[in-house]
Amino acid sequence: MAQKYRQRGYQDGPGSREENRRSQPKPSREGPRSPRMPGFHEVRRCAICGLQLSQSYSDIEPSSQCPKCSADLYTCKNCVYFDPARRFECSQPIPERIPRKNVKNDCQYFQARITVEKITTSGSQKPQDARDAFENLFKK
Repeated sequence: MAQKYRQRGYQDGPGSREENRRSQPKPSREGPRSPRMPGFHEVRRCAICGLQLSQSYSDIEPSSQCPKCSADLYTCKNCVYFDPARRFECSQPIPERIPRKNVKNDCQYFQARITVEKITTSGSQKPQDARDAFENLFKK
């Protein structure tokens, strides 16, 4: 039977694709590749500007403010129980809705929100160090 199509199909020719796979060189490595897993750390952030708060803000006081934007930190937006999908936007049984979520309040259920984030940079290299390293490449 004559070929109907000019293209080669998967059933045409014995091992035509296997030969292509075999002809490609395999990368050589010595031993297994070491994983570069990023680390994780717990972070407290300001709900308004996103500034990472230092460890001194471990217990947020009612009078605490963000050092960058001077926003109140003892607010519903910085609370663990803040949930816009829930009744009164809080997962705790509060008697009435707090209308302004980014203003200081005296909620008895307040706990500072802590998020777990990936460490994306090493933190040891500063922009000036990178510039110096680049300039050192072309020095004699």
